[in-house]
Amino acid sequence: MGKPVVYIDGKEGTTGLQIYERLAARDDIELLLIDESKRKDTEERRKLMNASDIVFLCLPDAAAVEAVRLVENPHTGIIDASTAHRTNPEWDYGFPELSPAHREAIHLSGRVANPGCHATGFVSIVYPLTCNGVLPKDTPLTCFSLTGYSGGGKKMIAQYERENRPPAYSSPALYGLLQNHKHLPEMRFHTGLTTTPVFVPVVDDYFKGMATTVMLHRSQLKKVNGLHDVWKVLSDHYSSYEAETGGKSAVRVEMDPTDPEAGIDSGFKIYANHMRGKDTLSIIVTGNDEQFTITALFDNLGKGASGAAVQNMNLMLGFEEDTGLNL
Repeated sequence: MGKPVVYIDGKEGTTGLQIYERLAARDDIELLLIDESKRKDTEERRKLMNASDIVFLCLPDAAAVEAVRLVENPHTGIIDASTAHRTNPEWDYGFPELSPAHREAIHLSGRVANPGCHATGFVSIVYPLTCNGVLPKDTPLTCFSLTGYSGGGKKMIAQYERENRPPAYSSPALYGLLQNHKHLPEMRFHTGLTTTPVFVPVVDDYFKGMATTVMLHRSQLKKVNGLHDVWKVLSDHYSSYEAETGGKSAVRVEMDPTDPEAGIDSGFKIYANHMRGKDTLSIIVTGNDEQFTITALFDNLGKGASGAAVQNMNLMLGFEEDTGLNL
């Protein structure tokens, strides 16, 4: 049997380029490349898609929907990095660590929706709490999420890196202030929440890295008596992944914050770019026995985009899921 054939539709964008970088050096797949002069040629794209085992769609939403229609080969699997299919029940959600069932669905799937970056952080925190009955699904939540400017793609990268940019670009910028961010439906859908969270995304003057934080009161939760219990729910949820699936998890929960060796004291800080260059996600629980802040720390172009997409491809093709990733 020959090597699996892979094509990236939209390789020129930020996510597509990062996927290409992770795949170009691999010798266990055959990577199809479109002639630069034909990259917008529909028929050439159709030909390459239907000759592939896996197609990555790194396109705007409407273009991704159109691209799906070009795939006529029933054996071609699609991983869509756009927002278009993330709440479509006919597509599997590409976050395997949420549960063994999620992982198995991706492995068997022909249509996988790659999670959004902010949603990845939020879902990684909230899903274990709702599915374990700790957080009632009607709880109103708030979340803020700090990201590097690469999350905005080539246009935003150019704005931040141009000469003589406005001084305001040197400071954090809050956006999505009408509570209409495109990741909100996904954040609600994949956690089972019945109330849409209040969400404040923030972009800052660094290239990549993300810190997504959910804040909770003990009175909002069930079956927990303090900070250690919250940490244990999350830790147990994710630590069971490798034992139950035999896979290699890209999500880890950091040390118990009530353990003195964790080093979480009044001077403890979380830097949003700490996980840059990694394809892993760290969950850090802080606070006290009445109020909790839970932060997902990761690379918005790693587990928040391209690294997650390659992990999903590995599962779909039957490779070890960490192949080609920096864990």
